[in-house]
Amino acid sequence: MTSLVAAALTLAGCASTGSSMLPGGSGGNNNADTRLTQGNDAEFFSKSGFQACAGGAATGVLGCMVSGSSNKTACAVAAGIAACGVAMGANYYLDQRRSEYASTEERLTVMSEDIQADTAKVIERTQTARQVIADDRESIQALQDKMQAQSLDREKAKRQLAGIDSNIEILKKDVANMQKSVHEYREVADKERQQASPQEMQQVEEKIDTMNERVVALQGEVDDLYEMRSAVTLG
Repeated sequence: MTSLVAAALTLAGCASTGSSMLPGGSGGNNNADTRLTQGNDAEFFSKSGFQACAGGAATGVLGCMVSGSSNKTACAVAAGIAACGVAMGANYYLDQRRSEYASTEERLTVMSEDIQADTAKVIERTQTARQVIADDRESIQALQDKMQAQSLDREKAKRQLAGIDSNIEILKKDVANMQKSVHEYREVADKERQQASPQEMQQVEEKIDTMNERVVALQGEVDDLYEMRSAVTLG
């Protein structure tokens, strides 16, 4: 209970003050492309756990803390799951779904819907990422061409590379949290396996695999950009 209150208060503070803990905050990555820090897809996988959905989770959890609910912990977990889904963690997620749905079949149906929704978020984020990655690759190539021609403006090049580095940092964090979501879904599926039919498990696992394929594809593109960036040194 104490940890839920602390998390809620932390998130409420972040949401109201524009903390750097949240996407687009006043902290690091100031040089990052705004396409990665702003817009609907910027918050999907930018943080893990409660931080993945700060505003919605904090509002719901804090509402539970001040409500007349007889079980504030259960209320807070439900509010967090509603806002965060599996980002709350496999155990929280599964416990809440079991309190909502008596049958394994119902829970797996809802879980499948959640996986599809998160996969759609991965796809949307990937579309934004690919635009930024393509532009960054062009910038790196242009810098390499200028270095070869000995016409490089070093100060301008440093600023460009700093921006690219910030973009890569954000994208790596996004991918890591996407991977965490995939892992959490697999963990939930494993916990449901004994009570589910092979057909039900196959359907869920296929959806998890689809989500994972999207994440792996994005990771490959981010790794390629990082490798290209690493080849550029200004000395």
